[in-house]
Amino acid sequence: MSDCCDVVIAGAAIIDIPVVPADASVFTRISTPAGRIILTSGGDAMNEALVLSRLGKRVRLVTRIGCDDAGAYLRRTCDSSGIDTRHFREIDGLDTGVNVVLVDHSGERRFFTNPHGSLRALEMGDITQDALEGAKIFCFASIFVFPLIGPAELEQLFRSVRERGLITCADMTLPKHGETLADLAPALRYLDYFFANLAEAQQITGMASPSAVADALLDTGARHVIIKLGANGCLIADKTGQRHIPACPAANCIDTTGAGDNFAAGFLSALLDGRSFEGCAQYANACASVSVETVGASTGVTNAAQVLKRFHSAYPDC
Repeated sequence: MSDCCDVVIAGAAIIDIPVVPADASVFTRISTPAGRIILTSGGDAMNEALVLSRLGKRVRLVTRIGCDDAGAYLRRTCDSSGIDTRHFREIDGLDTGVNVVLVDHSGERRFFTNPHGSLRALEMGDITQDALEGAKIFCFASIFVFPLIGPAELEQLFRSVRERGLITCADMTLPKHGETLADLAPALRYLDYFFANLAEAQQITGMASPSAVADALLDTGARHVIIKLGANGCLIADKTGQRHIPACPAANCIDTTGAGDNFAAGFLSALLDGRSFEGCAQYANACASVSVETVGASTGVTNAAQVLKRFHSAYPDC
């Protein structure tokens, strides 16, 4: 396998078991029939890597898994998709993460997770210089997921990646220990592209409006900020100003699990294709739009032509 790749993704790779539909009434009965229950891959980094590979990009995934059947399933899934798994860390005695995902009638989801499994196990030492070799883009799939990779470690990581000349990107989840923008700012100044959904960004900035949130994040030194707004599309911001990018219309929303990961993967794919900042956001919206129309975090996007069709339908002037 070549040492060259387009994107290195670091983060979680787990198993998802989505149940659709599910609501609080399941706890009033012994047995409840569901429309669909499937076993599929999940985790922020795994989702991004799979979607990027289906969009025709060369991907290297850095993650931790257990020496178990669930871990073997994830490795086979990656191998069959052409994803470079040479920087998987298999840890004896570690359970590969398994999430049960309860998806309601509107497509919103709630998770049962194992906090002691591989979902939160990644450490700084797993992201080696060798793992970055030959890459164009590095993306840390979710800030605040891993207890041993805090703001200080992120600053060290992002600085190191930027010094190697890679485009440096990161996504985030909700902070777990009250972290604020002041805590994160020293790391964010090294980012070329920073993704966050509105609730996440509001929590770390203390701001309410998407515009104020974006300004606060730009003030850290991050070069491009992308605020994911769900059904309302996204807000993008850089030193030239802010632009709202409307979502693709008429998506048949079944399951929103992984929509943000699909968005990030679509954005990175478009970035590699040389699209403008606005064009990358539009393509990301198209990718997320396709993703919510099937059950599972990474099952909706199957190829680049599928996403491109949605892209041109939603943004005919592009």
